Amino acid sequence: MKIQQGSPQFRNISLALFAGGFVTFALLYTLQPLMPEITGDFGITPTKASLTLSVTTIAMALTMLFIGSVSDAAGRRAIMTASLVAASLIAVFSAFSPQFPVLLLLRIVQGIALAGLPAIAMTYLVEEIDPASLGYAMGLYISGNSIGGMAGRIISGLLTDWFGWRAAVGGIGVLGLAAAVIFWMVIPPSRHFVKQPGKLSRVIPLLWSQCRNPRLLCLYGLGFLLMGSFVTLFNYIGFELTGAPYNLSQSLAGSIFVVYLMGTFSSTWMGRLADRYGRTGVLILALAIILSGALCTLHPYLWVKIIGLALFAFGFFGGHSIASSWVGLVADEHKSQANALYLFFYYVGSSLSGTGGGVLYGHFGWIGIIGMIAVYVALSLVLCNILVHKNRAVQQHTLSP
Repeated sequence: MKIQQGSPQFRNISLALFAGGFVTFALLYTLQPLMPEITGDFGITPTKASLTLSVTTIAMALTMLFIGSVSDAAGRRAIMTASLVAASLIAVFSAFSPQFPVLLLLRIVQGIALAGLPAIAMTYLVEEIDPASLGYAMGLYISGNSIGGMAGRIISGLLTDWFGWRAAVGGIGVLGLAAAVIFWMVIPPSRHFVKQPGKLSRVIPLLWSQCRNPRLLCLYGLGFLLMGSFVTLFNYIGFELTGAPYNLSQSLAGSIFVVYLMGTFSSTWMGRLADRYGRTGVLILALAIILSGALCTLHPYLWVKIIGLALFAFGFFGGHSIASSWVGLVADEHKSQANALYLFFYYVGSSLSGTGGGVLYGHFGWIGIIGMIAVYVALSLVLCNILVHKNRAVQQHTLSP
């Protein structure tokens, strides 16, 4: 029998994956609010500075395609823990980068290390949690992601103002090591994991088999578009807020990431709504909230921009919670590969859109960023419409004699 909401095992899993998600996203996005500082320190453009995030996410995305199969043979718990420890240590080393290429190289290695937890966590939840409680469990995990992303940005902003960006990066690395210890102590061993050795050579055929499912392709596309919109917005909002007419300090600009708390609530709330009322309708609601928030950031008043950022975060984390949990339910078999592909497209969306958005920002300013996000939302709605029709076709096929 799988673990249900309210049990001690459910609480332990929720705490462990909350801590794991916290440190993963704190480490991944530490440098995002520091891009103006990195731009000045190394004498580079904002687009080049965005590579400190893009190279990490693309390395993580590529590694995710294979690390799931490694975990099929080696187990989930050990790899997730090793991932957190290694990524935290690399963050400490990154604080001493003498040149920009060295920083990029360390960020690539860190992306490889970070892949271990997000690639496996969703599979672990699908294996261990009862389907009726899966939406809520996934929401709790993603809320850890949102709080980690928020805390990493806010703490790094404060430390940068006090001690410089290098001390900020090193401090987040030490925080990550502490969270890794918590994760190791409370995560329960897998009870439904079945060891499958020797599958690494079959990774590409298994991944390709998932791409033949049109519903999964739609969900992969949604992951790409959701994350692409999210990272692009928050990559360049720092340049807007630290420049004229706002001229905010790094710590004040970093504090706007407190809006991630909206994602902590929305990921669990929308996960429950999706469990109760259906995923497609709630996903469309999340997209409408994303677009509304993005449009609010066009307003010149700072308080309206902040409301827009909060709405955007609310919609994004809710939408991601629904789409990511949906993948494990749609995949008939080889769920770890299906989840790995979702995360691959999710982080490729982050890398390509995050850096590509810099080109738009350089040519058109903030309106170019919002225009790109509006196009992404429109494409997401098209994919939702395709999902509706494909779901109906699957249901009719299942009910037919």
